[in-house]
Formats: sequence, structure tokens, C-alpha cells
Amino acid sequence: MLQFQVRKDDLSKHRLVEAAARPLADGEIRVRVERFALTANNVTYGVVGEKIGYWKFFEAADNADGGWGVIPVWGFAEIVESNAPDVSVGDRIYGYFPMAEELVMRPTRVSDSRMINGVAHRADLPPVYNSYARIPAATSRELDNERMLLHPLYATSFCLHDFLVDNGWFGAERLIIVSASGKTAIGLAHAVKEDESGLPALGLTSPRNRAFVESLGLYDTVLDYDQIDSVPDAPSVIVDMSGSGPVLSALHRRLGDNMRFCSNVGLSHWDDNRMGPDFIRERSSMFFAPGHIRKRAGELGPGEFESRTNAVWERAAVQSREWLNLEKLEGLSAAVPVFDELRAGNVAPDTGIIVEL
Repeated sequence: MLQFQVRKDDLSKHRLVEAAARPLADGEIRVRVERFALTANNVTYGVVGEKIGYWKFFEAADNADGGWGVIPVWGFAEIVESNAPDVSVGDRIYGYFPMAEELVMRPTRVSDSRMINGVAHRADLPPVYNSYARIPAATSRELDNERMLLHPLYATSFCLHDFLVDNGWFGAERLIIVSASGKTAIGLAHAVKEDESGLPALGLTSPRNRAFVESLGLYDTVLDYDQIDSVPDAPSVIVDMSGSGPVLSALHRRLGDNMRFCSNVGLSHWDDNRMGPDFIRERSSMFFAPGHIRKRAGELGPGEFESRTNAVWERAAVQSREWLNLEKLEGLSAAVPVFDELRAGNVAPDTGIIVEL
């Protein structure tokens, strides 16, 4: 079983490790990872792995010093061996997997549509990551690639929109989305565009991505990072996907008291995230989608939040076919150089990476 590992304290250092498959215990299953999506979001998992707990999901093989970690990805897998009741060989599931060829799981709370990975070391981790969709054999695979690529990101987009609405847009008159070319940013812009009470959206992006962002038709205004001084001085709420200290400091300085709230989501500029002296910390907060999902799911009742999320992502996924170009890679080793390109920010925003094993 091949596994891709990175150093937890330096994502530029990585390796492929061949690990022996262990026998299954009672109640366990073995799944073969069929394919997964690889995005900048997976780099973010590694950057905040210690802070949020992403390293705890999957155990790294041959890891004597504890310094190696396995990056989580979203994808599909087939059950190839089962010692668990109600789970059969040949079944397919969708969910959270390691960058590896296989995974041993312990299904609990199995229903026709879903199951939970009940392994002990994941018990305290966010439930959304431990839940796996069971895919009926007759289900169409038409949106599988978009599901892997966009569902996890657009679910966060939906949560962000819901969070902003729930807080009355923090009294703002304008929404500013930083790193507007990112897929989570695009999903948020799509949700806001659909909302008749949504705010005008301003997208900040790099000069090289500006034409692409403008072509989406989702933002009312698009500016380059070097045009922050042209950002209208109006009450604004910021959703930041970049984590870039210099950009956020300049934007907070530009807006001053009109910076009503800043939601920090992503780290596309992960190596440049030291906030400067103008960053307004008391009106900024890290956004953690699983926490919001848990809160709103409790308020709305079983299945309702998931139903609303799915309706939004499916519409946005179909619309994404106008701009999303899929790039398919064969084998785990082919993902290694692409991971480096994602880490360096060199993958075009209209590209979606699918790794087939």
C-alpha cells in the first residue's frame, strides 16, 4: 500500500512510503481509494494541521519520530474486504481519505445512505469528516469529479454565506472577497449572486488571474492586489481566502473603521501569513466550517442543512462546467509534483486536478 507523506513542519519535504497491509479485525473494512481531488484546500489542511487537528485523521506509516503526516483529500473508494455487518465488498463510498492507495475503517451507525468511520483515534474530530456517503450501484457518476473537487469547497462557501446572513452582514454595505479566483471564493460569490438580499461583491485577485475572475460574471467589481487604495471606503465585510498578511494589513488600513468584520478562511498565500501592524485583530476571526455546520445542523434539524447545501453546490457545480478544466493524473506518484505546484500557487484557478489510482 503506497502512501504520500509530508513533513508536518515543512510541506516542501515529502516522500512515498510502501506500507504493508495489516489483517482486518472484527468490525473493520478495507477500502481501495479509486480517485480523489487535489486542490489548494489540501495544502491548507497541511498548513493548519497541528492547529486544527488534520494530522490526526490518518496515521503515517514508518513514522518513528512522529514528524511525518498524511494530507487528507476528498474522493471515492471501493470496499475490497469486509469484516463488518451491513457493509459489502464492492460497495462504493464518498468522503475523506488519505493520499494513499487504501484505508482500514471501522463502520458504525451504518444506514442505507451513510456510515461513520468509528476508529478510536478519530472520535473527537469533527463529525463532518467522519461521515461517508454510501453510493448506490445505480447512481450516475456524471458529477463525481465535480463532487470531489467542489462539494467540500462549496459546502464551506454555503456556510460562509449562511454565516454572513445570520450576522446581518455585520452591518456592511459591501462584501470583499480576497483571493477571488479560488474555488471556495467562487462558490461564495455564486451564493451571494443568487441571494436577492446579497451585498455587492468586490473580488481582489492577482493581476494574472484578473481576466479569469472577471469572466465569471459573479463579482460586481474586480481589482488587483496593487489596487487596494482604490477599494471604496464604505462599510465592508471581508472574507479572506489568502491568509496574506501584507494584503490584509493594507486592506484593513484602507478601510479603517469601515472594516466591520474580517472572516479568515483559507491560506492560499500560506507562506506569507504574518499579519502587519494595521491588521485589526479585534474584528477578525478564523472561520471553521465544521463548527458552523454543527451549530446550524442542530438549529435546523436532521438533514435540512445538508439538503440546503447540496442544492446550492449542485447548481454551482453545473455552472462550473463553463470554466472548469479537468486534469487527470494516473497514480499517486503523479500527484507529487502537482502538490508542489499547488503549494507554490502555480496551478491555474480554472484547473481541477483529479488523481486516479
